Amino acid sequence: MIKPLLTLAATAALLAACGNNNEATGPVDGPAVSTSETPRNPAVDTADTSQQAALTPGANSFTEAQARSAIEKQGYSDIGALSQSETGIWAAAATRDGKPVTVSVDYKGVVTAQ
Repeated sequence: MIKPLLTLAATAALLAACGNNNEATGPVDGPAVSTSETPRNPAVDTADTSQQAALTPGANSFTEAQARSAIEKQGYSDIGALSQSETGIWAAAATRDGKPVTVSVDYKGVVTAQ
């Protein structure tokens, strides 16, 4: 019985120490927050990179089937066995417009013929 009374008394004392908000004449000062005109972080790049010529090495999260699908979407056919290099780039022999080419896919999904 004493614990609830002490808790109630402590709460009442803290509320009384806070004062009356009706007497406030202006906004309460808070931490300084900088408002920037420009974003601080760059936006996520959502540009289509499938037509870029340069391959970027990196950890590739594409499965073999996804890499094959990306190559097919770029108009290649007769895609041979895909292999992944130590730089993360998928490569295979393929045909486009009746000509044999070696085609590669990087981790960004960029498909390039060599």
